[in-house]
Amino acid sequence: MYIQILINSILLGGIYACIAVGFSLVWGVMNILNVLHGTFLMLGGYVTYWMFKLYGVDPFLSLPLSAAVMFVVGYFVQRVLINKIVRAPMFMSLILTFGLQMLVVRLAIYFFTGDFRSVQPSYASFSLKFFGLIIPFVRVAIFVLGVALTGILFWFMARTRTGRAIRATRMDLDSAQLMGVNIGKIYAITYGLGAAVAATAGSLVSVGFAISPVSDVEFLSKSFIICIIGGLGNISGALAGGLILGLAENFGALYLGPGLQNAVGYALLILVLFIRPSGLLGRKGFE
Repeated sequence: MYIQILINSILLGGIYACIAVGFSLVWGVMNILNVLHGTFLMLGGYVTYWMFKLYGVDPFLSLPLSAAVMFVVGYFVQRVLINKIVRAPMFMSLILTFGLQMLVVRLAIYFFTGDFRSVQPSYASFSLKFFGLIIPFVRVAIFVLGVALTGILFWFMARTRTGRAIRATRMDLDSAQLMGVNIGKIYAITYGLGAAVAATAGSLVSVGFAISPVSDVEFLSKSFIICIIGGLGNISGALAGGLILGLAENFGALYLGPGLQNAVGYALLILVLFIRPSGLLGRKGFE
């Protein structure tokens, strides 16, 4: 039983990491609390849902479309709205993104209704079985793609010119500007990337879990907890934080009951803040 729970926890942790990494990126680079992050996840899930429902597109094939649409949306939201308050105190970004989140969620409820929906492809019930263990195929696919997405973002930040410019902006804004980095453009790209990664995570979530317009609050809270546990602005920290949260929740549910599963995550958040406020892998700058 313990091995089965361990496997389930790791698979859950992979998607948790994917959910949080975009939130960590935006917070670390732009120093804003992006309450819209969970909303981007929710919208990405609906892109995949409607592509499957209306046109029969396989949910995993709709990931690039979901990411591209939300990158464009995120890019223009930053340029038109977020950019106006990016140098203001963090409280202003909290108010602005909260207002936008409320608006988008109300519109989503109006157009999509508040019903929970999930994508159910023909292979949704397939499972891998060996030595008495049951591993759902869809969960494995979500885990592999979630970890791969995190790895691609890690490579992008480390190996590309734009990624290095984002890291430089995070480490020293003034020096980056003196070296010719277009800060406004880098901020817009960063926000767009955060939205694209969030939308991809939302698309993956829609295959294994039910989504609704109000799911964004849960996505946002998970992202916040994982970023604090793993370390702000740290991509590998988001991966570690996601795996730790997945393990804590599943084993917490085993010993304390399913009703306290989410409470375990918040207790872990408080413990990490008390012991190591910068997070378990927190450090200056990105890896």
